[in-house]
Amino acid sequence: MKNLLQRAGKAIKIKNMLFLTIAGIINAFGITIFLNPVNLYDSGISGTAMLAAQLTPESLSLSLFLIINLPLFLFGLKKQGKKFTFYAIYTVAVYSFVSWLITDVLPVDVSMASPLAGTDLLLCAVFGGVISGIGSGLAIKFGGAMDGIEVMAVIFAKKIGVSVGSFVMAYNIVLYVVCGFILQSWILPLYSIVTYFAALKTIDFIVEGFDRAKAATIIASVSRCDEICNALSEEFQSGVTVMQAQGGYSGKDKVMIYFVVNRFQIGKLKEIVREIDKKAYISITEVADVFSRNDSL
Repeated sequence: MKNLLQRAGKAIKIKNMLFLTIAGIINAFGITIFLNPVNLYDSGISGTAMLAAQLTPESLSLSLFLIINLPLFLFGLKKQGKKFTFYAIYTVAVYSFVSWLITDVLPVDVSMASPLAGTDLLLCAVFGGVISGIGSGLAIKFGGAMDGIEVMAVIFAKKIGVSVGSFVMAYNIVLYVVCGFILQSWILPLYSIVTYFAALKTIDFIVEGFDRAKAATIIASVSRCDEICNALSEEFQSGVTVMQAQGGYSGKDKVMIYFVVNRFQIGKLKEIVREIDKKAYISITEVADVFSRNDSL
């Protein structure tokens, strides 16, 4: 661990550490203020820890069970790298510490109901999911993670032939089913599913943004290529990437034009291309992130 900290220390950034600290605080607030008081469950190791905390003596705080994440992050050290492992362990440490402060130190009663939403399960599920999702999203965006299950998913998902998202979802389904059998009631596990999806969508918004970019792939005739590229560049003030292609059926030479726009520009893009080449094929896909300079295209 000492060597890990020394090596990671050379690469860590103050900005990342600041936002990871904020992420841990936000996540702890969402879980301890909204979810834990009404026995709703977070996803992954956090949800497992919440269930374990409810089944053991009160002297064992929820934050102690979050240490389960530590061996999982260390197990993923080789796969994810030293900097990620350090960031993840730090974020979970902040999360655990703030959870302990709220539940055991600060004068806040979270033993029977949420101080802000009372015993309303829907309000607790939605706001707990959104707030914890903000924390998890910030952790991911700034190089860390809030849950060891995500690390295990990256390592084992491909080996068993499923996607990372499917791996995490499968774990959470098993967790909520186990909660239902242990509690002999399905009300809390079902509301916990609401929490899970609220957090999932919030994480997507934090990591990828509310207005995701769109990638347009245009298959056009060679003779119309320059005209289309010039029109797109002039209209949107952005570079265009052109690749040579060949029609699989016709065998004719084609060009494949790759262009990134936002969702408000799609209609204009289609209009420009159709005016120049009515037979052009246009495919639109979502883009999570764009890292480029206009003059590099």
